[in-house]
Amino acid sequence: MVVPVAAQAMPAAARTVRKPVPSADDVAKGKQDVRAKAEAVGRAKALLAQADGELDRLAVAAEVAVERYNGERVKLERSQQAYRAAQQRVTDAQQRYADTQGQLASFAADAYRQNTGYEPWAVVLAGEGGPQGFMDRAGMVQILARQRTEIIKRVEASRNVADVFRREAKQAYQDQQAQTERADEAKSAAQKILDQQKTLVDQINAQKKQLEQTLGAARARAADLAQRRAAALEAAEATKARHDFPGLPAGSEQGVIAARAALRWLGTPYSWGGGDTEGPTYGIDQGADTIGFDCSGLVLYAWNKAGIRLDHWTGTQWTSGPHVPLGRLRAGDLVFFARDTSDPDTIHHVGIYIGRGRMVEAPYTGATVRISSIWRGDLIGATRPAG
Repeated sequence: MVVPVAAQAMPAAARTVRKPVPSADDVAKGKQDVRAKAEAVGRAKALLAQADGELDRLAVAAEVAVERYNGERVKLERSQQAYRAAQQRVTDAQQRYADTQGQLASFAADAYRQNTGYEPWAVVLAGEGGPQGFMDRAGMVQILARQRTEIIKRVEASRNVADVFRREAKQAYQDQQAQTERADEAKSAAQKILDQQKTLVDQINAQKKQLEQTLGAARARAADLAQRRAAALEAAEATKARHDFPGLPAGSEQGVIAARAALRWLGTPYSWGGGDTEGPTYGIDQGADTIGFDCSGLVLYAWNKAGIRLDHWTGTQWTSGPHVPLGRLRAGDLVFFARDTSDPDTIHHVGIYIGRGRMVEAPYTGATVRISSIWRGDLIGATRPAG
């Protein structure tokens, strides 16, 4: 029998070395370590579930605050328009008042030049034409007096109108100031909640990182693979949806255009106040450094592509067309969510229906435009925009 060279060169002592067999105590310690890690993982999962629940609550609260601010901005713009219109009415009224004053002054000058005022008795007898001439002039005086009275009335009326418009302008200015304060209050409230939301998102991310460390490198790799797989599936679904979403139901041409326009932006970051008729934009405050959409900004953009202009506010988007039974939804219909599903005034979120019980939405800070189920407990109804 020929012994391999490697075996011949290996010392006898080396050939007899073996790894030690684990003792019962080693096995027990291993099991104890597994149980300890499992308990740590269980506690971390419980914390994550609790944090996720709190994040959902804050997401709703933030949407309520953001949409309230969007509504106050719309109202502020309208009050500013009313104030500008009132100012213009005041200017016009003042011009009419000045014109009537000018007519009165012109009348007085003409009367003086024509010498048609009342004459002393000496002029009655000796004036041109004698008593008959005087009677003729007296008749003219009466006519001119009536004209003067009418002009004075017009002066008074135009002055009264100008005063009314001044009061209206003052009230419009006060309304504008009050609306500005309400908008600022809404903005501050939204900012506070969004700050809390961001803090919680950071905490959840830190907890997830700790969980990955607790699970160890192997489980972290598994979690990473699972996350990458989910992301790949979502990306594949997004790509498929962008090009030819198979579940897109039959609907009006405008609705299909709006749905496809929104699907183009899957993966775009959520940005408070973000989005206009041209696409994603920098938002405000919390979203000031992020180019993206908020929920009503995505709807505004998508339906503008279909030729219908909507406000950047769920409040007026809800009333932008007829309400549609949930069993008859079509592509592009807007689905709304509210804290109280019996009260449309509590609407805080909107998505665009794309079929199969799903919608495309811009959900909340830290998330991106995505496809989600419409079947949530806060679903209040749907609207089909009609312009």
